[in-house]
Amino acid sequence: MDSLIAQAENRLLAPGGLATGDLDRVFSQLMGPSIDAADLYFQHSRSESWLLEEGIVKDGSHSIEQGVGVRAISGEKTGFAYSDEIVLPQLLDASRAARAIAQGGHGAGKPLALNGARQLYPAIDPVESLPNPDKIALLREVDAYARSRDPRVQQVIVSLAATMDTVLIAASDGTLAADVRPLVRLSVQVIAEANGRREQGHAGGGGRYGYRELIENGRAMAFADEAVRQALVNLEAVDAPAGQMTVVLGPGWPGVLLHEAIGHGLEGDFNRKGSSAFAGRMGQRVAAPGVTVVDDGTLQGRRGSLSVDDEGTPTECTTLIEDGILTGYMQDKLNARLMGMAPTGNGRRESFAQLPMPRMTNTYMLGGTADPEEIIRSVKKGLYAPNFGGGQVDITNGKFTFSASEAYLIEDGRITRPVKGATLIGSGPEVLNRVSMIGNDMKLDDGVGVCGKDGQSVPVGVGQPTLKIDLMTVGGTAS
Repeated sequence: MDSLIAQAENRLLAPGGLATGDLDRVFSQLMGPSIDAADLYFQHSRSESWLLEEGIVKDGSHSIEQGVGVRAISGEKTGFAYSDEIVLPQLLDASRAARAIAQGGHGAGKPLALNGARQLYPAIDPVESLPNPDKIALLREVDAYARSRDPRVQQVIVSLAATMDTVLIAASDGTLAADVRPLVRLSVQVIAEANGRREQGHAGGGGRYGYRELIENGRAMAFADEAVRQALVNLEAVDAPAGQMTVVLGPGWPGVLLHEAIGHGLEGDFNRKGSSAFAGRMGQRVAAPGVTVVDDGTLQGRRGSLSVDDEGTPTECTTLIEDGILTGYMQDKLNARLMGMAPTGNGRRESFAQLPMPRMTNTYMLGGTADPEEIIRSVKKGLYAPNFGGGQVDITNGKFTFSASEAYLIEDGRITRPVKGATLIGSGPEVLNRVSMIGNDMKLDDGVGVCGKDGQSVPVGVGQPTLKIDLMTVGGTAS
């Protein structure tokens, strides 16, 4: 961690003639008899993206952004200001502005002490982990490979992206923490056509490492294979039925439905304000027996993982629901203090220019004991959904709508015809209580998740085993 502090100081503070010792002067101005808590969030972000379409590299971008966010808290009131210049005059100006907004509490800052969190990923710059000619060659190889898989493939879109975030966090509670966060992602979209019909498939993945780790062991071509497979399956799909039926969700990425349908409802701010369907239900049964859901920011190299959150709190594996009983919420420092709970390392923000709030990291349901084939055999008539597209949820009641990008009929205990246009409609609390079989095949997604909340987007992970849900409403296109 000492080396991370040194890296962060060199990248964030030294160019402006600052050192961590100068932060005491900022806190002296920021704190006082009217402020309960305050923090400084320094960030340097370097990003690139490449896009190949129609066999041509159509977009290549590179950006660098840096700045500092200054927050002062008084009771439930927050004052916030930020600057994209990391020099002492701007820091002091931002501190005065934040304090003026938040006047009205009490408190004093503590001496800064190094946070000893463990490091979950290498402190590297993934942008530099592969030469630019090799990145372009990779895009072209994936494009050519996907086209060679089947003559029905008409279009291939391949994108590659990397980010390195360097952050330094100092807080009035004595927190001093730094992190260097690499993140890479490869995405493949395929459009196939036959008999005048066009369908598409998507695949991809990534995590907190360099490009070489992303593409080793043939992973890039495996993503292309999966995108082609989905597109060709969808070419054969018939209209989806509509009505109430048994639904089996596949393992891995379908956990995005749980992320949206219940995950946001278990974030501390919604529960403190009483706007979540789970507010006031701690210790109560909210799901069927056997359902255990965790949020784990400590998984090595995963897309949603963080060594420390954006308030400098080490991440944890937080059990949210255990054997169907609500046992925890995801908390940042502010909501934890106001609710009389401990922070869980879930304070996250998109950038220095925005406030932190409780957010998910890697949220998933633990596996059960059922064989996935046994689950399918138990269904007389229903729907199997192994892949999802977009969706939306109302956290006040947990009601959601999700479109399945790949789905099949289950008939007499067998997966049969693929269907298109299936939409799953329901509420998170109801679905949790209708889970009747939990597979032994828990799987995390490949590393593509992006979560939005209050206009801020952050990378996340999801996962689950195969799940049988006894009754769900399916919106379909069959007449």
